[in-house]
Amino acid sequence: MEAVEDIVIVGAGIAGLTTALGLHRLSIRCLVLESSDGLRTTGFALTTWTNAWRALDAVGIGEPLRPQHNQLFGRGHEIRCVQRRTLLETLVNELPSGTIRYSSRVVSIEESGYLKLVHLSDGSILKAKVLIGCDGVNSAVATWLGFKKPAFVGRSAVRGCVYYEHGHGFEPKSFRYIGEGVRSGVIPCDDKSIYWFFTFSSSSKYEEMEESPAKMKQFVLGKLGKIPDKMRAVIKKTEPDNIVLSPLRFRPPWEILLGNISKTNVCIAGDAFHPMTPDIGQGGCAALEDGVVLARCLGEALREKQGMSSEEEYKRIEKGLQSYAKERRWRAFELISTAYMMGYIEQSNGRVLNFLRDRVLASFLAGQRLKMASYDCGKLSAS
Repeated sequence: MEAVEDIVIVGAGIAGLTTALGLHRLSIRCLVLESSDGLRTTGFALTTWTNAWRALDAVGIGEPLRPQHNQLFGRGHEIRCVQRRTLLETLVNELPSGTIRYSSRVVSIEESGYLKLVHLSDGSILKAKVLIGCDGVNSAVATWLGFKKPAFVGRSAVRGCVYYEHGHGFEPKSFRYIGEGVRSGVIPCDDKSIYWFFTFSSSSKYEEMEESPAKMKQFVLGKLGKIPDKMRAVIKKTEPDNIVLSPLRFRPPWEILLGNISKTNVCIAGDAFHPMTPDIGQGGCAALEDGVVLARCLGEALREKQGMSSEEEYKRIEKGLQSYAKERRWRAFELISTAYMMGYIEQSNGRVLNFLRDRVLASFLAGQRLKMASYDCGKLSAS
């Protein structure tokens, strides 16, 4: 069975759904393919900075999300810890019924004139005028564009989420701690939910913990170091089902500069494009930015397409995706480089670097986080 679709988005994560909603706001239909049988909410929550809220406002869901998540104190920025499930469900609820097709794994991609043939695991084939890869770090679309698999940075992260029926009593602020080779943090999402993370230098010997959340929990408690008892109690209270371990990966920044972010009528966004370490809290924020910029560029390309030949439409799509790639390339390069640098410095074991980090570089590092969060992806308009 073969079907023709104007725009096919692979992956119903933050980037894919934001792009789909941005296109919907511009009255452009698309189909989102998701390999899982439902929404994937691994990671529990994400820090959303000012740049993310600009993107959320651009696609029209900032206002319903704000009351559900406490604004965190300080820094002159709008910062909230947003529950991933809430964000994804809010995006989905704004999309037309039938936009997402679950249990649809892409197995191969080939060219057919002006179209891309997307072969799915169920044997069906989709003919796409535009193909957008938002399919994460193991992206099939990124591989087709020539990108290598993201590199392991030698660190892993354990993340968890805790629910307090009668309220947790924490102030609405981010509590972060740096120890000998580890970073940890506790961040309230609302009055009853808390998200926490723990990153550490790792090797393959830690992979066995992935099968045992209880072992992850004990490992974290044993490595936390000197942190307040109240913070330690958050991790102790966490149910095993609400703990996940993941290796940290990134795309080396020179690959962003030299690689094909777009090629003909194909492009990538989100973690398929710029997987980065979580040290500046910008992975999800950047995916939201991608979605707005990509929808805007495609909207401009497809505006007034009536009467256009297939060749003219193809060329306009190609130009639109090139505009997206040009706008996002240096932004992605800067985010990946800054996140890696921050993680390397803050999670250092070396005495000299630790001294510089604590006595000399503290204000510089804080300034870098704020600088990355000040970006404006612009409004969503094809006019």
